[in-house]
Amino acid sequence: MQHVLNEKQRAVIPVAAFTANGDMVRLNTALNEGLDAGMTINEVKEIVVQLYAYAGFPRSLNALGALMRVLEQRSQKGINDETGNAATPAPASWDSLEGGTDNQTRLVGQPVSGPLFDFAPVIDRFLKSHLFGDIFQRDILDWQTRELATISALAALSGVNSQLKSHYSMSLQTGLTAEQLWDFVEILKLKCGTDIAANAGTVLHEVIPQTHNGSVPTPSANGDKMNEQFDGKGIFPKGEKNEAYAQYFQGTSYLNMLSTEGVNIGNVVFEPGCRNHWHIHHQGGQILLVTGGRGWYQEWNQPARQLIAGDVVNIPAGVKHWHGAARDSWFAHVAVAVPAEGASNEWLEPVSDQDYSQLP
Repeated sequence: MQHVLNEKQRAVIPVAAFTANGDMVRLNTALNEGLDAGMTINEVKEIVVQLYAYAGFPRSLNALGALMRVLEQRSQKGINDETGNAATPAPASWDSLEGGTDNQTRLVGQPVSGPLFDFAPVIDRFLKSHLFGDIFQRDILDWQTRELATISALAALSGVNSQLKSHYSMSLQTGLTAEQLWDFVEILKLKCGTDIAANAGTVLHEVIPQTHNGSVPTPSANGDKMNEQFDGKGIFPKGEKNEAYAQYFQGTSYLNMLSTEGVNIGNVVFEPGCRNHWHIHHQGGQILLVTGGRGWYQEWNQPARQLIAGDVVNIPAGVKHWHGAARDSWFAHVAVAVPAEGASNEWLEPVSDQDYSQLP
C-alpha cells in the first residue's frame, strides 16, 4: 500500500491550488517545480485546462498564460521540457453524456442523482457530458491525478467544503489511499499555507478519521483482525475449486453459487496471488460485495483500487477490468450479475505478472 504521494503527484498540488485561487506569483514557482519534477508540458497544461470547470475560465486562462511565460523563460535558459503525449482522440461512437455518466458513476461508486439536479437538470447534463465526459475521458492524465488536482483546487477555494468532501471520496475510488490523502494535507501545509491545510484536514477527517497519535486507523487498529487472519472461510461457504473457469484465472479460486434463479449470485474466493483475466461484461454489468481479505479491482487504463471487507464495486457493462487477491492475502467477494437480455462475458488476456507485481 502506498503511504505517501510520489514526487510528480506532490508537484500537482501547488499548481492546482494556485491556479484556483489566482496566486500568480507562487504559481510561477509551482510550475517550475512541477516541470523539474518530471511533469510534461501537456500534463501541466491538462491540469490547468481541467480546472476551468472548478475555478472558472479567467483563472484557467491566466494560468495558461503563466505556463507559456515559464516555458519561454526555461527555453531561454536552455531547459528543454518534454512535451508529452497528446490526448487520444475519442472514438467515433463516443457520446459525451453517456460516457460521462458512466465515468461519474465509476468515480462516485453509484449513480448520481438528487433534488439539486431535479431542480436544475441542465447542470446535471453539463457535469456529466462535459466535465466527466469530454474532460475525464482524455487520457493525458489518469484519474488519480485528475482527482488530486481537483481536491487541491477545492482546498484553495472558500465555501466549497461539501464538494471537497465528495472528491475526497472519489479520490479513494481511484485508488489513492487514506495515508496519501493525509500526505496531501501535509503538502498543502508546506506549499500553500496553514489555513488552507487546516480546513482541508478538517474536511478529510470527516471522511477518514485519524487516531489520537495522527495515524490513520487500520483494520487491526480498530480491533478488527478479519483481513489479517482471513483464510477464505468467510460469511458464505467457500465452495469447491473453480474448475469450470480455471482457464480464466491465474492461481486457484473457489466458487459457491448462492443463487441461479432470477439473479446469478456467486461467492468467489481467491487464494493469495490469484486473479482473473481481463474481461468485459456485455449488456449487463456486475456488482462486487467484498466480504473478506485484501484484493484489487482495476479497469483498463485506470489505476488499481485496493479492496477490503465492506467495499462495494459497481462494474458497468462494457468496461474492461479484472479483480483478485493481493499477493499476501486470501480474498473473497460476492459477485452479483446485473440481469440484462443477451448478457454475456468476454474473457481476454491475463493480467501481466509485471503489472501485478507492482501492486503492494
